[in-house]
Amino acid sequence: MFRNLNPGAVGIGVPAAEALALAAAAGFDGVDLLGGLPPGELRELYASHGLRVGAMGLPVEFRADQAAYEKGLAALPAAAAAAAAVGCSRCATWLKPASDELSYLDNFRLHAQRLRPVAEILADHGIRLGLEYVGPKTSRDGRRYEFIHTLPQLLELCGAIGTGNTGLLLDSWHWYTAHETLDDLKRLDNRLVVQVHINDAPAGVPVDEQRDNVRDLPGATGVIDLAGFLAALAGMGYDGPVTPEPFRADLRQSPPAAVARQVGSALTKVWHAARLAV
Repeated sequence: MFRNLNPGAVGIGVPAAEALALAAAAGFDGVDLLGGLPPGELRELYASHGLRVGAMGLPVEFRADQAAYEKGLAALPAAAAAAAAVGCSRCATWLKPASDELSYLDNFRLHAQRLRPVAEILADHGIRLGLEYVGPKTSRDGRRYEFIHTLPQLLELCGAIGTGNTGLLLDSWHWYTAHETLDDLKRLDNRLVVQVHINDAPAGVPVDEQRDNVRDLPGATGVIDLAGFLAALAGMGYDGPVTPEPFRADLRQSPPAAVARQVGSALTKVWHAARLAV
């Protein structure tokens, strides 16, 4: 596995060439797929900085109405081809953990129905699809129907999609807020984990009161056992990107180079804590 940067997730909004240079200078091994340049030029930029391509976000709005879904699905083959041309082999998205309209079963069926064609198109281009469950109880409070918000539930959906290239976007934050443990990770292997996000949680807040948009840099508080989390990933042979996604407002107010260094340093510290090579 490798230390990966998603510039947008930490408020770095600069052109691709600058973002890649910042990531390399801050010690990252990879960067999520960037845009704004032809695939061939982008691939050369990644290579010139010795960086790997992390993952692409799914450009299909499967959570909205049928028309929006079909429009995104029609555009997906071209987007997947462009991503593959840069060297991207991973795609990821997240699932809403509750609904006011659809029961769990109806929502499950809709997700399987809509995500199966998505996964099939991605497979045609050698790309795997990672799905992320949202763990915090506060993200489900006040909603009529709960939906997928745990690791076992998401594995059931991956099985129902049934394309063979669908797995998890595993986030330490959602793993923690779902009350899951290191033992829960033992049922996974590299085939099932497509992408990883790594974050810490605010101290002094009970698990069921944690809010999804209030997180911290890896290792900042020690609330989440990130050394154990990373060691479990290493034990299963995970070989993909590990990306911080702290949602800290102060990062967005700092110069991009300083943000890249701060995030990179935090990630490297927990990397060392897990006794992983850099």
